[in-house]
Amino acid sequence: MKEFANRWLVAILRVLLIFQVGIVLTGGVVRLTGSGLGCPTWPECTAGSYTPIHGQIEGFRSWIEFGNRLLTFALVLACALSILSVLISKRKELRILVLGQFAGIFGQAVLGGITVLTDLHPLPVAGHFILSILLIAGAQSLLTKAKSSYVHKKLNKDVLHVVSRTHVVLTFVVIVFGTLVTGSGPHAGDVAAPRFGFDVRSIAWLHADLVIALLGLSLAYFISARTPVATKRLLKFFFIAALLQGTIGYIQYFLGLPELIVAAHMLGSTLVWISAWKVWLSVSRQTKKVN
Repeated sequence: MKEFANRWLVAILRVLLIFQVGIVLTGGVVRLTGSGLGCPTWPECTAGSYTPIHGQIEGFRSWIEFGNRLLTFALVLACALSILSVLISKRKELRILVLGQFAGIFGQAVLGGITVLTDLHPLPVAGHFILSILLIAGAQSLLTKAKSSYVHKKLNKDVLHVVSRTHVVLTFVVIVFGTLVTGSGPHAGDVAAPRFGFDVRSIAWLHADLVIALLGLSLAYFISARTPVATKRLLKFFFIAALLQGTIGYIQYFLGLPELIVAAHMLGSTLVWISAWKVWLSVSRQTKKVN
């Protein structure tokens, strides 16, 4: 019975992770199609209606934005099922993490409202994305820990653990700088949306320099004799995701940011982050088989 409950727990948490990534991707579609104000009010789509109305000026853009809002409800359902599954499985070590997902989704709803009410100001838009990245990390932690019980390691201040911390922090910094590039570029979600005002070329090249630094650090991490074999295996996946992401980044920059390639870059950012977080989990926790 316990094994059956744990299998269901893993399956539900996998859906939760997929939906967290899906929110990022559908949010990207909203921005790339200029549908950010397709529903110009919040929490309603238009004054007096929670759904788009016939003849609405924004047309199909209203349905794109409304579809992104609908996925939030699916995410809430997945989160509720995750909480229930954690309680049924009696995995006490997962309770704080799964409640953190609920709190984060609530925070996303508030940020989404602020984003609409500030006419897609790039600061709450960036905050929306960064919170999604944190929630993806939490969902991945839940999934990884559900598969195998974990004991927290005491991270000593040796070279390996310094590199491990630096690796995941630098990956996060790269993603944050990516939001600054996005907030300064042309795909704002609406033609009238404000921008950060940074020089796009300068901030994009700074972002690229950070990516190069991350790849260099990852290589040093991989060739270190102290890096565990399991971590090296995960670093291979990270390298593949990061190199593909870097390639897509350069292509989108030199082609003038075409929408499809920008969308692929957004997907790549979530895959790079998930890969980096799994590398961190492999070092920061000691696994033990679930009875």
